[in-house]
Amino acid sequence: MLREFPPEQSHWRKQTAIGPFIVDFVCHGAKLIVELDGGVHDEPEAQARDRERQAFLDGRGYRVMRFTNAEVFADIGLVARTILAA
Repeated sequence: MLREFPPEQSHWRKQTAIGPFIVDFVCHGAKLIVELDGGVHDEPEAQARDRERQAFLDGRGYRVMRFTNAEVFADIGLVARTILAA
C-alpha cells in the first residue's frame, strides 16, 4: 500500500519513535502519520493516552490519520486511497 505514494511522499518508516511515542507509520517528508487502532483504543485509558499523543504530534506539525483494524481488513484499498488523498 505505501509503495503507491508519489516519490516525495514515499519514504515511510514503521514503528518509529517520535519523542516519547512510537507511531505505526510515518512519512517525515509529508509530516504524515498513519495509526492503526485495535480494540484497546476504545477503552478510556487508551483514549486519554491517544489525546496526549495527538497533542504532542500536532505540536510538532504532524498530521495523524487513524484507521481501525476493522477498516483496514474490510477495505484496504479505501484506506490507501484516503491516505493518498491526504
